[in-house]
Amino acid sequence: MRTWITLVFTLAATAAGIAAQPARPNIVLLMSDDQGWGETGYNGHPHLKTPVLDEMARTGLRLDRFYAASPVCSPTRASVMTGRHANRSGAFAPNWSTRPEEITIAQILRQAGYRTGHFGKWHLGPVKRESPLNPNRMGFDEYLSHDNFFELNPPLSRNGAAPEIVPGESSEVIVAEAIRFARRVRSEDRPFLIVIHFGSPHSPYSGRPEDIAPYAYLGSPLSERFAEIAALDRAVGQFRSALRELQVRDNTLVWFNADNGMTWEGVPDRQRKDQFNAGWRGHKGELYEGGVLVPGLIEWPAVIRAPRTSAVRAVTSDILPTVLDLLGLKHPAPQRPIDGISLKALLVDGTMRERPSPIGFWKYAAQQESRNERWISADLARGTTPTTRNPAIDFQNFRHPVARTADFGGEAAWTDNRYKLITGEGRRAKAGARTELYDLIADPRETRDLAAEHPDVVARMTRELHAWQRSVERSLSGADY
Repeated sequence: MRTWITLVFTLAATAAGIAAQPARPNIVLLMSDDQGWGETGYNGHPHLKTPVLDEMARTGLRLDRFYAASPVCSPTRASVMTGRHANRSGAFAPNWSTRPEEITIAQILRQAGYRTGHFGKWHLGPVKRESPLNPNRMGFDEYLSHDNFFELNPPLSRNGAAPEIVPGESSEVIVAEAIRFARRVRSEDRPFLIVIHFGSPHSPYSGRPEDIAPYAYLGSPLSERFAEIAALDRAVGQFRSALRELQVRDNTLVWFNADNGMTWEGVPDRQRKDQFNAGWRGHKGELYEGGVLVPGLIEWPAVIRAPRTSAVRAVTSDILPTVLDLLGLKHPAPQRPIDGISLKALLVDGTMRERPSPIGFWKYAAQQESRNERWISADLARGTTPTTRNPAIDFQNFRHPVARTADFGGEAAWTDNRYKLITGEGRRAKAGARTELYDLIADPRETRDLAAEHPDVVARMTRELHAWQRSVERSLSGADY
């Protein structure tokens, strides 16, 4: 009887363009750095050419309402690794580290028999060997990584060694290393988790002459920014081709997204008219949609057999619980709050039509944290791989002995399937009011504040937001460890 039921499900799923889930897929997580929702061809950019991402959008699962968990980079990366909002571990902002007590997707999958590799931007702590936060300590068998962003001919650390210059276009450099790792693991007949976090298109912008040339009419530095995205797109294509060559593409889940919304950083005012983010309000660093909506694409040919587009709201925190659910794995610390949800019903079954729980965003008021004792000593928290701006990052993370229960500070947002509440002390000077409410269905570009018209919705969502913030504060105090 069980065999007959399985056969019926398989036939029904195939007819719907969704295959029955195969065993032990490879997992590949790709993340660009500062690439906005509109900075792809498939989302209508008037200048950029991204043929590889466009093909993924055309043939796989396109997530049109996919969010970064933060409007800046390090916190989003923490959310991918842990499934938790970064404030729970004190990774409030760029150059703030996570904590070694956090449990990562790499640690869980390695324990389950996966070979794990990280390539590119880490930015969750130093990558040096003695760091308790380097990729190896956080679950990766091998890594070629950088503390932060990198440009052409990047200085990278291999498994914690002193950084060395690796000649080449940076996206292609880390993808080539990831391909070599995949080939070795393939020969071992084991599944892999590969995390490729690009340093592009983060400023300052640079590129090969042949990548800059198609955008030279726009002028520098925008032409270099677009060149970085074009090179990144090409590198993604190289990796997908390698999966095909290794005969593992069908049963490899490839998840692509960016770490925050589009940035104006390093782009002069005169050129911003040629940037494009599809009319979303705001940009990197802000909690409006333009600061947190990012490109989101998933390929898994053995399961996602027909192209699909989804407007279900999803977030980078969902990656870990989704992967664990797909693999039938349990989190080793089930008592710890996980902010993401499994999207298995969206990926495999195609039955998810809306998100069952809201998404919380929180720009923490971290200024006073430095008065507290460091979580990790200053010598261990100091990075080694230089950037164009900083020879070595001092990654910050501080103890937080008393959890707040009210007056949380900073700025926060609470998004459900229809409404978005944005609130916080920091909003007084910026928007003239502490609380804003937007109907994301009727007004997705957030042009009309409805807070005064719907005080009941504001009150309900504020209660929910504060309950979540109290939970985050409890985690921040170290209670989860």
